[in-house]
Amino acid sequence: MSLEFILSESSTKQRTQTRERILEAAETVFADNGYHDALVDEIGKRTSMSKGGLYFHFPSKEVLFFAVMDRLANKLVARAEKAAAKAETPLEAAEKALGAVLSALSVQKRLARLMTTQGYSMGNPFEAKRAEMFDRFAGVIGKHLDEAREAGQIDDLNTELASRVWLGAVNEVIVHWLFSDGASPKDAAADLKRILIASVTGQNTASNASSNGAVAK
Repeated sequence: MSLEFILSESSTKQRTQTRERILEAAETVFADNGYHDALVDEIGKRTSMSKGGLYFHFPSKEVLFFAVMDRLANKLVARAEKAAAKAETPLEAAEKALGAVLSALSVQKRLARLMTTQGYSMGNPFEAKRAEMFDRFAGVIGKHLDEAREAGQIDDLNTELASRVWLGAVNEVIVHWLFSDGASPKDAAADLKRILIASVTGQNTASNASSNGAVAK
C-alpha cells in the first residue's frame, strides 16, 4: 500500500467527518430558525469554522440546507426499512415502516419542523426537495404494499396512490401537532395505523388482515 494511497484515504475520511460535523450543526440551526433566518455565521460558530471553510464543503446556504434534508431522509428511510425487516408479512412491514417514521419524528420535534415547514421561505425549490423526500418514503411503503397485494393481503388497488395517501395523512398529523397542539405522531400512531390499514384491507390491523387470509371482497 503506497504512502499516496494512505494519505488519500486519510484525507477522504477527514473530509467526511468535517461534512458530518457541519451537517449536524446546520440541522440544529435550520430547525431552530427556519431557512430564511438561519445564519451561516452561526453554523460556523458551532463548528469553529470560517464562512469560507463552510463554503468549501457546501458552496451555498441552499446547498447546505438541502444536504441537511437529504441526511434526514436517509436516517428516516433507514429506520423505516430496519423496522419493516422485523415484520412477518408484507402488510405488517408497511405498518412498521410507517410507525418507525412517526416514532422518530415524535421524539425529535425540531426535525419534524425542518422536514415539513422550515424551508417555506425558499418557495418552489423547498417544495421540490420535500416532494423528493416524500417520494422516497412513499417508495418504502409502496414496495411493501405491492408485496401485500401479491400475497392477497390487500385489495387489487393502486399501491403508489395508496402510499401517497398514507404519507399525506402522516404529514397532516405532523403539521397539526406542530401548529395546533394536536396529538403527537407517536400518540396518534395507533389510531392512524388502524385507519390506514382499513383503507386498503377493510381490517383495522395488519395482524388481523394476516390472520384472516385474503382480503374480504
